[in-house]
Amino acid sequence: MWFLHEECHYNEAEIGSLKVTVFLSTLTPKFYFALTVTSSFISGLIFVFEWWHFRKYGTSFIEQVSVSHLRPLIGGVENSPPAPVAFSANSGENETSRQNMPECKVWRNPLNLFRGAEYSRYMWVTGKEPLTYYDMNLSAQDHQNFFTCDMDALRPSDTVMQKAWRERNPQARIKAAYQALELNNDCATAYVLLAEEEATTIVDAEKYFKQALKAGETIYRKSQNCHSQSPQHEAQLRRDTNVLVYVKRRLAMCARKLGRIREAVKMMRDLMKEFPLLSMLNIHENLLEALLELQAYADVQAVLAKYDDISLPKSAAICYTAALLKARAVSERFSPETASKRGLSTAEINAVEAIHRAVEFNPHVPKYLLEMKSLVLPPEHILKRGDSEAVAYAFFHLQHWKRIEGALNLLHCTWEGTFRMIPYPLEKGHLFYPYPSCTETADRELLPTFHEVSVYPQKELPFFIHFTAGLCSFSAMLALLTHQFPELMVIFAKAVSFSRSQLELKSKP
Repeated sequence: MWFLHEECHYNEAEIGSLKVTVFLSTLTPKFYFALTVTSSFISGLIFVFEWWHFRKYGTSFIEQVSVSHLRPLIGGVENSPPAPVAFSANSGENETSRQNMPECKVWRNPLNLFRGAEYSRYMWVTGKEPLTYYDMNLSAQDHQNFFTCDMDALRPSDTVMQKAWRERNPQARIKAAYQALELNNDCATAYVLLAEEEATTIVDAEKYFKQALKAGETIYRKSQNCHSQSPQHEAQLRRDTNVLVYVKRRLAMCARKLGRIREAVKMMRDLMKEFPLLSMLNIHENLLEALLELQAYADVQAVLAKYDDISLPKSAAICYTAALLKARAVSERFSPETASKRGLSTAEINAVEAIHRAVEFNPHVPKYLLEMKSLVLPPEHILKRGDSEAVAYAFFHLQHWKRIEGALNLLHCTWEGTFRMIPYPLEKGHLFYPYPSCTETADRELLPTFHEVSVYPQKELPFFIHFTAGLCSFSAMLALLTHQFPELMVIFAKAVSFSRSQLELKSKP
């Protein structure tokens, strides 16, 4: 009886297959053309909607629905990043300030190295020039603005130094500095030039700066006594103030490099109290780095509370230091697997948001901190939000991130989530004004030619945009072939259907 039942079973399957074949044979080419056109149109609509949703929200709609609704139904664990908290108007610049803010203003690097003791030594060892001509030319302009004034004509040594700052050849500048000292042994700017360019060690540079400090304080006191006599005397006081502040700052940096951290911190604090109006020199960034070296995190937080304000220009040092402090509170116990199961705590959310804020300000920093890209010596000038600023920050702060256990792991797990919030950074930002489009050009001028300049990470298109685009293209091609070769496409469709029926018959027991 079993073989009769099997024969009946096969007969029923063959009858079903015959019915399908008869049905397909009654379909005309117009039906296949209408079917392919309709499928092409529907897949095209899905593709357009997916593209619009990605442009507006930065995510794939199909992927979002799958993760949010379908995955829990099949027993999966939702592992989506926490939704960004909307910041109030007080947390960012308004539209007017965004439009007025210069896009690619170049700033003096607050932590720039010493030419003789550091940049030149690098060139001697590697044979590579760490500074570009454009960068050094900006420094020459800075020196002329900071260290010269109209009253220099009354002092022969200052007249010589005016020419020295314009010299392109380092040896000519050093020679002019010695000539100025022959005319006046208390020429502070001559000692500054020798400390920056002739000294081959930090110890030698510090000796020159101490001589410059002694001479600078004497000249500064004289200028204070007569600054009200004329506008020229006021300009002389500004110049002498610039010299004194520059020398004290570089002495503090020498102390920091020589390991006298607490002494350096005291010098920086005293300098900021004595000249509070010179905040544009960003001395607080030197102070932040020194305090991090001391692991005085409460003092670091106090400095951030004062300077992390919308009225001051943001910097990578401020944003990433704020992120580091918040990451420090949770990084040691942070685990991506645990966080995906139980969700993020309030402290972890704050840390992730701080990292997203820092990455939005400068997206190039994480690759250097995570050592995905090699560092070079930082330039003397940086472009805020650019690769040059990222190099300068990571060069000095990488050790501070490594010191805090788990901080780099937390950064690694969360930094790329920023780009889901701002898929089109050149047009619209989240917390800051849109990312400047000219940073790459300026960074290429500031950074050496052997360094590969980083550009803003482009957000990759989601899988479902590629899938719907391919589906739309494939169905459109079928519609075109059906229109051009109707009879051939009908035969092809029948052959495919017949082959499928035969496979189903063979698969049945």
